[in-house]
Amino acid sequence: MPPRLLTLAALLLLSATLGAPEPEADRAALLDFLAGVGGGGRINWAAARPVCANWTGVTCSADGARVVELRLPGLALSGPVPRRTLARLTALRVLSLRANSLSGRVPDLGLPALQFLNLSNNHLDGPVPGSLLRFSDASFAGNSMTRPAPVSPAVPPPSLAPPAAGAPAKKRGRLSEAVVLAIIVGGCVMLFAVVAVLLIAFCSRRGGEEGSRAGSGKGGDKKGRESPESKAVTGRAGDGNRLVFFEGPSLAFDLEDLLHASAEVLGKGAFGTAYRALLEDATTVVVKRLKEVSAGRREFEQQMELIGRIRHDNVAELRAYYYSKDEKLLVYDYYSRGSVSNMLHGKRGLDRTPLDWETRVRIALGAARGIAHIHTENNGKFVHGNIKASNVFLNSQQYGCISDLGLAPLMNPITARSRSLGYCAPEITDTRKSTQCSDVYSFGVFVLELLTGKSPVQITGGGNEVVHLVRWVQSVVREEWTAEVFDGELMRYPNIEEEMVEMLQIAMACVSRNPERRPKMKDMVKMIEEVGRNDSGTRASTEASTPVGEARNKAESSSAAS
Repeated sequence: MPPRLLTLAALLLLSATLGAPEPEADRAALLDFLAGVGGGGRINWAAARPVCANWTGVTCSADGARVVELRLPGLALSGPVPRRTLARLTALRVLSLRANSLSGRVPDLGLPALQFLNLSNNHLDGPVPGSLLRFSDASFAGNSMTRPAPVSPAVPPPSLAPPAAGAPAKKRGRLSEAVVLAIIVGGCVMLFAVVAVLLIAFCSRRGGEEGSRAGSGKGGDKKGRESPESKAVTGRAGDGNRLVFFEGPSLAFDLEDLLHASAEVLGKGAFGTAYRALLEDATTVVVKRLKEVSAGRREFEQQMELIGRIRHDNVAELRAYYYSKDEKLLVYDYYSRGSVSNMLHGKRGLDRTPLDWETRVRIALGAARGIAHIHTENNGKFVHGNIKASNVFLNSQQYGCISDLGLAPLMNPITARSRSLGYCAPEITDTRKSTQCSDVYSFGVFVLELLTGKSPVQITGGGNEVVHLVRWVQSVVREEWTAEVFDGELMRYPNIEEEMVEMLQIAMACVSRNPERRPKMKDMVKMIEEVGRNDSGTRASTEASTPVGEARNKAESSSAAS
């Protein structure tokens, strides 16, 4: 063979060896399905693109030969489910078409390998196909589908045949007893064998399901979307519990979708670990995995119902929760700029954009409005219980937005308090119970953090000395070195000194050791709104009659009392 032909043959052989197989039959079935439904504009399936690497919602087997999962939730698909399309995906294990606008009857899909099905929240009707009757009603919730009524087995009439002629009556009696005894013994043996076989099959199937899920989490499928963190945040999908959603923007995902979401750790706090989860439909949410929850299920769910009803522009809304014996998860919206704590204490390099004064005032004002609203809930008895910079974010209007409300009653109080050092009011050491007054104290510490750029607790002297922000500020104010308090990044902005002093006095009123002398949060909102409103020519003469002037008087007396 000529050398050039030999080289070409070798290259062809190498490309055939290295080329990844494509599930051509499954590709055709998926394209037929997409062509048969309406509203598929958000699905990026193209015949020229690799199925297993680029197609939305499609997961292939480890060798890329078959499609094993199809997840198309909330993509505005409409019309009937096309016949003879999905049924050709004979290796399919997971099918999720929930939260679309599919209508009509569902064809008999077959799909012998299918283990998970979710057709909920569409406009489907008619009977559940026979091949799908093995799935629970939850798979079809939010539709008008019906199940066939159970049919009672026909009972044969008793035999009326006379006994065989010529047989002695006594002999017939003995034979009948022996037969009955044999039937009983044989039936017991058969029943035991059937139960044993069922138990073995159940254990094998359960182990196989867990193994396939673990395999996908370790990168066994082509997409490799799941990471160790994503497994950690989603808990267990097989314990019969479901995500509980609250009213608000429609969120088209369930626990199975969280299981397949990529995730990264955002931070660890007093009540648990927060993860950023990216779902298949490009929705990004924050999942908080709670730890050391001391409340029982009933108390937990009642508190979640209270929290889930709170709606305010300056309160991060609880979108959903999940409760099981081993996992307690909360789902919130994702704020792309991160927490105020990261903004204040992140790397202060040359590429860092510092928080200017106007932004800090808006953060404080938004957080104050959110906390004031929280204090009006539950007949004016609701308490946040965990106010700190890492629980404050910027909303779409660039005002502060408070998160993690109402979790303190559910947690171990000693553990939670030890992880919120610097923010806890002095009286909590004795009462071990958060109150609205202790919320005001924590908010005051947060405002001091905004003003100084310092953490509530700092370790100095090689780790041998602990400096508490509140005590440090009080000592500096007593020495009349007030200018030394403020963050150096703020000193570059002109004509804000008086406003910073006003905000400092407001914060000092909040951190009074006497809870009765702390202002109410609704008054705090008015005080912060006053900051910067009066021009410098009139502020000094009218100060005594303004809320800021009252705050200053309280600050001076509380500082002296400390």
